[in-house]
Parts: sequence; C-alpha cells; structure tokens
Amino acid sequence: MKNKSVILAAMMAGALLQANAQENNKNIFVSVGVGVQGTTNPDTDFGKTITPLINVSVGKLFTPVWGIRGQVYGWSSKMETSYPFPVTANEVERKENYFGLNVDGMLNLTNLIGGYNEDRKWDLNFFAGPSMNIVKNYSGWNLAYKAVPTENAEGTTIVREIDPANCKPTGHSMRYLVGASLGLGAKYNINPNWAVDLEVRGQVTPSILGAYSSGSTDGYLHMNIGATYTFGGKGFAKTKLSQKEMIIINEKVNEYKHQLQASERKVAELQANPVVKTEVRTEIKEVEVAGPRSVFFKLGSSEVDKYGDVNLKQAAEIMKQNPDKKYKVVGYTDKATGTKAVNEKIAQKRAEAVYNILVAEGVKPEQLEISTVVDGENMFGSNDLNRVVIIE
Repeated sequence: MKNKSVILAAMMAGALLQANAQENNKNIFVSVGVGVQGTTNPDTDFGKTITPLINVSVGKLFTPVWGIRGQVYGWSSKMETSYPFPVTANEVERKENYFGLNVDGMLNLTNLIGGYNEDRKWDLNFFAGPSMNIVKNYSGWNLAYKAVPTENAEGTTIVREIDPANCKPTGHSMRYLVGASLGLGAKYNINPNWAVDLEVRGQVTPSILGAYSSGSTDGYLHMNIGATYTFGGKGFAKTKLSQKEMIIINEKVNEYKHQLQASERKVAELQANPVVKTEVRTEIKEVEVAGPRSVFFKLGSSEVDKYGDVNLKQAAEIMKQNPDKKYKVVGYTDKATGTKAVNEKIAQKRAEAVYNILVAEGVKPEQLEISTVVDGENMFGSNDLNRVVIIE
C-alpha cells in the first residue's frame, strides 16, 4: 500500500539520519587552574620547596578520545643547594621567579575504554608532551670571605674561607630549560560548556642550579584545581546508534506497524462490503494523510539533508492530495546546548526550512502553520533526537 511504503521510508530515513545526527562542534576550550608545586633534586628537601602555582590552557578536542592543548604556568620555585659546590657544605636556599610552557597531547581514557557518552559526568584524562621552563637565573656571584683561626703543628694560623651567608649574586640571565612532563586529570562535566578539573603533573628539566647541584636534572610536581569552558558546548559526531536510541526507534517503528495493520484490516473490511463503497473511499483517503513525521537535524544546523529531503517530498505528495487538510510544522531544539534565544532562532529556522521545501513541492502555504518549542522536555529521551521538526 502507498501509505505503508511512505511511512516505512520515513522511518528508515530517520534511522539513517540519526547515525550521523551530530556534527563536530568546534570543541575549543580554555582552562584556568590554581594550586601548588614542589621541586626536587639530590640536594633538596622536597617538603621545603612548596610554592603557589597558576596555569592557563587553550586547546581543542579532535575526537572523543584525543585532543591537544597549550599551557602557560608558573609563579616561583624554591630549591636548596650546597653553595659554592663543592667548596662548602653549607646549605643555601635558592628562590627563582619563573614561568613555563607545556604542549600536551591529551587522551581521554574514559571514552577510550567505555565509549563516548555525551551525558557522562566524569572523565579521566592522560596527558604528556614537551615543556620548557623560562627562569631569570643568577649569572654570577660576588664571593665573600672570612678569616678563620686554625690550629696546626706550627701553632694557630689564620685561614681565609668563603662566607656563604654574605655571598651576593652579581646579576641575572635568562635560562630556557627544555624538558618533558606527563600527568593525569579528573574532569567533572557540569554541562556541555563547563567542567571542573583536578590535575597532577610530573615534570623533569635540566637543573636550574647547574654546576651548584650534585644532580643534572630537577623534578617538579604540580597539583591544581580549576575550571574549563568549551565554546559552543562539547559534542562529537556519533559513529553508531546507542542501544537506548535503537530501542526508541524500534518502538516507534512498531507503533507505526500496528497503525498500518489496523488500517489494512479496516480497508479490507470496507472493500468486502460493497454497500459502503463510498465510505471505503473516504477511509482510505484519511489513511493517506501525511503525519506525523520527523525530520532530524545536525547540532546547530537548520539544513535539511538528503534523507530529510526525500521524506518531505513524499509527504508533499500526500498533502497535495488532501488540499483541505492543515498541518503544523513544529521546530524543536535539545535542552543541553545553547541559550533560549539561540535555540528559539534555530528552531524557527529549522521549521522554515521544512516549510519552504513543502511549498516548493507544491503544497499550499495556507495548509501549513509554523511554530517552535524550545523549553519542552526531550520527547524521545535523547538530546540528538530532539533536534527535529515534526509535521503533525
């Protein structure tokens, strides 16, 4: 039957469209964090080196699994060394003002193992990459000496020794210390735009103390908490339907099948009774009325794709056969992304896109009425399926 092929074709188009219902957002984000850091080398007590830390990051997520970011961080660092090494064992504290740069490759372990879920609240991320600390370092020292009486076989003599407490730096120079870092981050997703971050990073660079350290490298441990904002909301194209979405679509298909079976039985009964032949024609015409049917859209888009275009052309043919029928063209948006004003605009544009195609196919404009719904609950239990225009 004509109505059976039309409805099943519409359902097939909707299912195919849902497999590609979301286009990639820009997924560009900015993060700000505050915390503490500690530094260490063979001459340094880690517990005495804790200092404040701030960082600012900008990055992009290319897929649900991986992305990249650049980060600027720093404040100050503390270390201890035996200065001047190895002339004296006296400990001297060094405190340097510095900032650093990280370039991180980011791997979302949660999505890698469990698959992408746009409603997931918690994510665990691994990150690693090169780093560089830029430090304004002492370039030289003005050594101070003191006279120390020393007894020997010949009696008491005066020995000239370095006085670490009175040694002063003579100037500063910039040092660029290239190293590497890696870490783990836990992220709580408040909504598609905002998330709270907790990160721990380990870093290794050449020693800022240079020849005055008994080791050639310094280690850093960064811990910070912060927030991330993703412009336009985080979202990705789905490669396949989730089990939940398949169940929803199957339920809709079954619902239409039951309606078709009931219509077929009614038509068969009317055709078997020639006394009500005129009534049979009337009933058949009612079965062929277009609606309800759905045209799905990509995130942030009001463009009707080829599946929706086929669906609407089939609907237009039935509408033209029923010129006295009126139809509502209702545009919807999901509640998870966008402001009310933005959603109102995109819902209107989606409804107008469907309206324009129907009119272009020969449907009378007076048969169609446009409206929008932007504050309603998701009808199908999924944000993706609520980016839709429904013809009723």
